[in-house]
Amino acid sequence: MLLLIGSFLLLLVIGAPVAVAMAVASLLYLGIYDVAPDIIAAQRMIAGVESFPLIAVPFFILAGNLMNIAGVTGRIYHFALSLVGWMKGGLAQVNIIGSVIFSGMSGTALADAAGIGTIEIKAMKDHGYPVEAAVGVTAASATLGPIFPPSLPFVIYGMMANASIGALFMAGIIPGIVMTSLMMLTVWIFARRYGWGSDTPFDFRELAGAFLEVIIVLCFPLSVWLLIQAGLSVNIAVFLALGVLIALDWYFDWHAVMALMAPVLLIGGMTMGWFTPTEAAVAAVLWSLFLGLVRYRTMTFRTLAKASFDTIETTAAVLFIVTAASIFAWLLTVSQAAQLFSDFMFGLTDNWWTFLIVVNILLLVVGAFLDTIAAISILVPILMPVAARYGIDPVHLGIILTLNLMIGLLTPPVGMVLFVLSRIAKMSVERTALAILPWMIPLFVALLLITFIPAITLWLPTQLGLIR
Repeated sequence: MLLLIGSFLLLLVIGAPVAVAMAVASLLYLGIYDVAPDIIAAQRMIAGVESFPLIAVPFFILAGNLMNIAGVTGRIYHFALSLVGWMKGGLAQVNIIGSVIFSGMSGTALADAAGIGTIEIKAMKDHGYPVEAAVGVTAASATLGPIFPPSLPFVIYGMMANASIGALFMAGIIPGIVMTSLMMLTVWIFARRYGWGSDTPFDFRELAGAFLEVIIVLCFPLSVWLLIQAGLSVNIAVFLALGVLIALDWYFDWHAVMALMAPVLLIGGMTMGWFTPTEAAVAAVLWSLFLGLVRYRTMTFRTLAKASFDTIETTAAVLFIVTAASIFAWLLTVSQAAQLFSDFMFGLTDNWWTFLIVVNILLLVVGAFLDTIAAISILVPILMPVAARYGIDPVHLGIILTLNLMIGLLTPPVGMVLFVLSRIAKMSVERTALAILPWMIPLFVALLLITFIPAITLWLPTQLGLIR
């Protein structure tokens, strides 16, 4: 075990990519100890990516890329501006609400930061906000992407932990609302302290229009239910209601109804059993293509090709990490790492609170150094057996793990969101990290609440019958 982990850490220190470090450490271990034939190692690596849930990975990545080029981000921003722009610290509140909506489409923090974050930072700077405030609130709100469904890390975690991806998606909704509320409260406090005013005058017509669009979107599932009650099949009811909504949107030219429909279709479809989380990823891509090519006509074949190639590049990197992590995690199991960690924790304490405190500290440290997908792939086989001994639900552990790793994306030395925002805002990485620091407070408060009040995570999937 020391050879496996030691060589992995040494390769990371000398600058090897995470996937390469895991693969080389695994091959070195196999070469020295001969614990399995070469063909077994190869089969383990292939089995790591030979999984139906993993089909969702390229589709969610593609959906996020397509949303960024389909003109959806601008419409979401305008909608959020109409809804909360009149509040104190208006554009900071817009930043948060925009991220909540966009997270229902992309499923990744990087897509959020690079997509709608670009618009939000520029708008806040143009309205006189300090660039540090713009970067800080954008970074904090970007962590919402993988917490609200759909979520790429939840797909990877569900596969590694053999947990229900649908239950994970539903479990993220209330924690996401808690995080959003805490961030908006933080903006309100900062606005009072630094004298931030509203950025748009209060306009009842604009606000009423935004609420009307929300009501129209929420009426969609109600209309589907009524059509089903009238005797139509589920498929016919969905297509009929969606067709009427598209026709009305074309006639009235509502600003954000079609963009807001994306999370409703995905979450509603999974809740009602219309499609699995993997199929939801395909639905997200089809809806993105419809918006970009048909409804808004902002997508060209050149930009579509670019989004496709970006998706191929990102997917290849993600699946390479998963492949290398599969053999690495298997060897950790073979070397009894999970058992040793379990025995150590039980020798330390039999209290699940103490265990979760140790896990949070471990994840925060690991998240600062490892890519999210790699961290999930390595840590889940170690943590899952221990969590089971403490009676911690795998879905609850998945939310805790994901939120910790999202905070890790904001911290040096490997925080990808940190580097993306540094480039967008044209600031040094050090200055960007300092700008993000105050916005860690609502994230840590949310982490404490989600960790030690399991009902925040488990109530909704339990009510929906996804877990017992």
